[in-house]
Amino acid sequence: MLVCAIDVTCEGFQANLQCEGQVLVIHGANYGRRDKTTCSAGRPASQLQVVQCSSQTSTNVVAESCNGKNSCTISASNSVFGDPCVGTYKYLEVDYTCQFQTVTCEESEANLQCGEILVIHRADYGRHDQTTCSNLQPHCRLRDVQCSSPESIEVIAASCNGKNSCNISASNSVFGNPCFGTYKYLEVDYTCQCKYLITEENKYKKSYYVFILFKDRLQDAETMKQEEKDAKEFNLRIKS
Repeated sequence: MLVCAIDVTCEGFQANLQCEGQVLVIHGANYGRRDKTTCSAGRPASQLQVVQCSSQTSTNVVAESCNGKNSCTISASNSVFGDPCVGTYKYLEVDYTCQFQTVTCEESEANLQCGEILVIHRADYGRHDQTTCSNLQPHCRLRDVQCSSPESIEVIAASCNGKNSCNISASNSVFGNPCFGTYKYLEVDYTCQCKYLITEENKYKKSYYVFILFKDRLQDAETMKQEEKDAKEFNLRIKS
C-alpha cells in the first residue's frame, strides 16, 4: 500500500522531508494554526486560541526550497514564513509526495511501477545533454542536445495513466524520430496516486496517523464507510 505524507512540525523546530531514491513534490503547505490541539503540549491557552492563521507564502517558500530534491530541511519559524498571527504558537504543515524519475536509453524498455495508480507528470523522448545514455556512442550521435518529441507526454499518459505498472519502448516507432542520427533517451517523471496519508508530528519524534479522503475523489456513502474502516485497520497495524 502506498502512503503519502503530511509532515507537521511545531514552531521552532526543523521539518525534515525525505524521499529516498525519489524526489520531493510539494502539493501544499501552511505555516500557522488551524486547530487548538496540534502542537499544543505545554502551551498556554492564549497561544492556541487563533485557529484561522495562515502564512500566504507557505507553499511557495517550501516548494522553492524542496521541490525536486531527495531531502529537504526547513525551519518552522517566523524568520522563514513571517508571523501571520502574533502571539499564537504555530506549526508548519507540508503535504507532499515522492516522485519517481526514470531514464531509459533508446531501444530499451521503460518499466514504471506503482503500488497504487500511475500518474504521469512529465515525459520527453529526445536528448538534452551529451552525457546521458552516452556509453559506447560516437560523438556525432550525441551533439544535438535540443531534441524533443512533442508527443512524448501524450503517448506515455495514454499508455500508463491509471495503471499499476506500465512497460513502454523508448523507440522511434513509439515516439517518432525528432532528431535523425541522434541517439535518444526517454525521461519520465511520475507519482503514484495516494490513498492514505501519514501525519508525523516531529516535535516528539513520534508518529500519529490519520485518514484523509482526497477532495477530488467523489465517493458514495458506502465506499466512504469502507475506506474509513480500512484506514482504521491500517492505522492500528502501523501503531502496533
